[in-house]
Amino acid sequence: MPLDAFCLAAVKQELEQRIVGSKIDKVQQPERDIIVLSLRGGDKPPCKLLISAGSGDMRVHLTEHRFDNPDSPPMFCMLLRKHLTGARINGISQPPSERLLEITLDAPDAMGVRSDKRLILELMGRASNIILTDGEGLIIDCLRRIGGDLTDKRAVLPGLIYRRPPKQEGKTDPLGVSPDEWQRMFDDGAGMGGSCDRWLLSRFSALSPLICRELTWRAYRSTDFRIDAVSDGGAALGREFFALVDNVKAGAFEAWMISETAQPQDQSFVGAGSVPFDFSYTEIEQYEGAATARREESFSEMLDGFYTRAQQQARLRQRAAATMKTVKTARDRVARKLASQQAELLKTTERDSLRECGDIITANIHLMKKGQSVLVAEDFFSQLVGSQNGDLPINDAAKREIRLDPLKTPQQNAAKYYKDYTRAKNAEIALTQQIRQGEMELNYLESVIGEIGLAENERDLAEIRHELISTGYVRERNSAKENKNIKGKKSAKGKNADSAPMRFRSSAGLTILAGRNNAQNDRLTLKTALKSDVWLHTQKIHGSHVVISCGGSAPDDRTLQEAAAIAAYYSASRSGGKVPVDYTLVKNVKKPAGGRPGMVIYTDYKTVIATPDGELVGKLIDDS
Repeated sequence: MPLDAFCLAAVKQELEQRIVGSKIDKVQQPERDIIVLSLRGGDKPPCKLLISAGSGDMRVHLTEHRFDNPDSPPMFCMLLRKHLTGARINGISQPPSERLLEITLDAPDAMGVRSDKRLILELMGRASNIILTDGEGLIIDCLRRIGGDLTDKRAVLPGLIYRRPPKQEGKTDPLGVSPDEWQRMFDDGAGMGGSCDRWLLSRFSALSPLICRELTWRAYRSTDFRIDAVSDGGAALGREFFALVDNVKAGAFEAWMISETAQPQDQSFVGAGSVPFDFSYTEIEQYEGAATARREESFSEMLDGFYTRAQQQARLRQRAAATMKTVKTARDRVARKLASQQAELLKTTERDSLRECGDIITANIHLMKKGQSVLVAEDFFSQLVGSQNGDLPINDAAKREIRLDPLKTPQQNAAKYYKDYTRAKNAEIALTQQIRQGEMELNYLESVIGEIGLAENERDLAEIRHELISTGYVRERNSAKENKNIKGKKSAKGKNADSAPMRFRSSAGLTILAGRNNAQNDRLTLKTALKSDVWLHTQKIHGSHVVISCGGSAPDDRTLQEAAAIAAYYSASRSGGKVPVDYTLVKNVKKPAGGRPGMVIYTDYKTVIATPDGELVGKLIDDS
């Protein structure tokens, strides 16, 4: 459901307890319609407030999700940083039954003098906006600038006095309607036909379609009960309506997530098994057994799970699908080529018979004539083999039938067999080398497929695409815009800075690093890690390179098990059980000549058994 006015009131009530009194420490704009405020101070723990003005996902809530900053912050983000960094949140207000919040702020001005400002959140579908005003209501700037022409459209532009959006015409505020007025409205609507939920939606503001259906269900055990079929004069519907209104006035809100069970074919996707499709501020009963309703700890947790994580996963899957298709196409092409080369190599094992035919022809040239198409002669090779094995007496004369080219002389036929033998011998050498290279390429592509499956955010996926560009599997001209953001932020010297590997802290306080992709694996193992650090990798399974930074001393057993669990979790065996993980010193890890990104060989290793425990990995993440 969209974030209706009553659900927004529930969010506002929750936010008042969490963020009022906090100071704005950082301002981010990771996407065009999303602002993230990092809050600190007061007697409350640090948190992040997400504000989205997207047409289909407008919302405001606390979030635990990490966002990557774009290379260049948008202008609106820079303006908010100028005016809001260091500002204290004094309060949050909401006009009755409106999808609008006003956050009042005590913020420093350009001279450092503190002054009143307001951050106004209009969360109204396609008309959603984020507006910053001063204490007098003068608009400083806004996410979307509206108006400026001579129409009657409400103008929202810097320098103008802020005016609230007009109320919906023809709709009544549920919080202000009396029982008598409600009954008159119902009686007027009863003669017009239609369903009860449609009537509620058309007559009252602040009620979403989901809530209108729920009220109808509670009253008549049907979501589409017709208003002209009501026999009690609307008493049951009115009772449920005012019960909801009383709960809203009392602030008795509950966060409910509504999910449907994933189909069996969807189980391979991240988060499969329970797919959220709606949410509410009151318990929803209308779906009966077709869906499950789960009460969440808070509205922020509910909205963060419904929108932020779900949208990130959906967007990640969509972009990963295209990359996965490219890599799988390349892998299948390499596999087909490899199968063909292996079949050709198998044929070269018969090359000795070609040389033998040439020798037999040479030995019988005096008996042959030009134009002869077949030579049947004594096969002294089979005779020799048979005598050596004891299968034939030495004097037995086996025969071999050799096909000849009638247009060639006997000498030319012998030369052709010798030439075919030499070609097969050379082919074996070339094919053996090509097959070895093909197997390395196939192994590399399989590792990239594993990386795509383990990508946790768009930055991870972008780095994988950059790796594919550098190895020639993706054309750079088709990814120029993405490639610009893939390489990371530019350093002060103008060079593109490499992204950092994942960072963990063991129970003993040791730093554990893990590469996110093949390129990071190479940098971590071959450049960043010390020769005396401990290196880990899943045994014969594609996965991340993991390094324990132990400064030359041996890590304790618990740290070793935790690092092994990280290696198992960030591998192709994440969904498996026990996983063997090899570990050795970094000095024992080498890159083979011609090895693809991420490929190494190692010696003097030991093996531990680890479990890919996502909960443990989450606890070990080092945010410092």
